[in-house]
Amino acid sequence: MAQAAPVSGTPGTSGSTDVFGEQTHTMAKWAVPVVGGLVYGYWAAAINRDAGAITGWNVLFGFVCAIAFAAAYMGARTVAPLMRREAHALVWAVFAGCAFGFLYSQTDATILRSVFMSLPVAVGVYAVAFYRYYTREDAAGKTADVVARR
Repeated sequence: MAQAAPVSGTPGTSGSTDVFGEQTHTMAKWAVPVVGGLVYGYWAAAINRDAGAITGWNVLFGFVCAIAFAAAYMGARTVAPLMRREAHALVWAVFAGCAFGFLYSQTDATILRSVFMSLPVAVGVYAVAFYRYYTREDAAGKTADVVARR
């Protein structure tokens, strides 16, 4: 038998789709850039050393890349939500394109090839992000829950 799903605001439902608590969100806010940066830095250092010996400069290069990636990620995460949905998606596309392009440039490819290889990544991220923000935000960049509180 088919039954109607509970509507938000009816007794027995909280109206929220959030399954994690505030503490989990706070931990993820810091863990995602740190872990992502460490993975990115390791990946960049591994590509850069090209199966050679691990040196101190290679380890330093990995940590610098990790710090730069984490800082860029946190910057994009901080600035992007303040923008309209088109610019919001563009910030994430630029971030992803630059991150991929830098990794690709570590393979001794030319700068032109690195740019052309990162363009499809950036375009794909832009398309997905724009679709997500277009379906969940109004034209001013406010999500549905913020609009409902006005």
